This record gives sequence, C-alpha cells and structure tokens, in this order.
Amino acid sequence: MNLKIATSLSVVVRIVLWLIMLIGGAWYSIYHDFDNPLFRDISFHILTALFGIVVLVFAFRAAANGGRELTKGRVGDIPRLETNRLVRSGIYSCMRHPMLFGLTLLPLGWALLLGSPTYIIFVAPIEMFFIIMMVLIFEEMEVDKKFTKEYKEYRKEVPMVSLRLECLKLLFKKA
Repeated sequence: MNLKIATSLSVVVRIVLWLIMLIGGAWYSIYHDFDNPLFRDISFHILTALFGIVVLVFAFRAAANGGRELTKGRVGDIPRLETNRLVRSGIYSCMRHPMLFGLTLLPLGWALLLGSPTYIIFVAPIEMFFIIMMVLIFEEMEVDKKFTKEYKEYRKEVPMVSLRLECLKLLFKKA
C-alpha cells in the first residue's frame, strides 16, 4: 500500500500537532476532572456543549470561508492546501490568516463540548496560544519566503487578524 500525501511536510506536521494537542488535551483534562463535581454535573455539560457547538460552527465556517478564498491562489497542478499566488481578495483583504484564526477556536470549542473545566480554563488557552505561535513562526516565515517582496507590502497593509465587525462578518458568514 502506497500512501501518498499531496501537500507539504510542514502542513502535515501542523495538522498532526493540532490532533495531538486536541486528543492529548482532552485525555489529560478528562483524567484530571474525573472526580470534579462540576464535570459530573449534567446541566454544566449541557450548557458547555451548546456553547461548544456554536464555537465549533464558527471555527469551521472561518476555515471553510478562508479555504474557499485561498483556492484562488492555486494556479496549475500543485498540492492541496498549497498556493503559488498570493491571495489578497475577500477575507484576505481584511486579515492575513483567516483560516488559522478560525482554527484557533477549535480547542475552546472542543473543550466546551467535552465539558471539562480543566480543558476550558487551562488547556484550551495554552493550545490556542500554541496555534498562534505556530502561525507567527511557521506560517508567516513560509509565506514571506514564498512571496518575498509582495508579501512584505501585503503585511504592511493587512493585519494578521482583524476584529473589525465587517471582517468578522465576512469570516463567519454562512456559505
């Protein structure tokens, strides 16, 4: 069996790290909270699960909207999740990393869905911070290397993330 992954090693490594964080964070938190009365409270689970579903819907919408726009940067036969043209239209006219901004919400949504106080209060914020650091270190460096001068100009004009209402509406709009 020949398993071929049609994307860069960097993207695969980041996806694997996210999965390890989400699964490992869940395991650690549930293990730690197992005897916590709040973790055993069904009303707490219902409340956090509802909020978790909402957060996850927004996270996946952001990723989908960013990904849809990002496909405009794929010219020719290149690996999935890769671009060879800098995208500055749509949501990318508001912020440089909309997909990753949305995916930063995944740990919080997952933590709320699980109803783990430890995950919600401690682990999810650490994971969210780690995702932001991966964007700052790896994503920015890779895009700068790929698009050099054009990206330097774009970086001067467009923030990494924008919390302006019109940008958030574009980011989280229903497809």
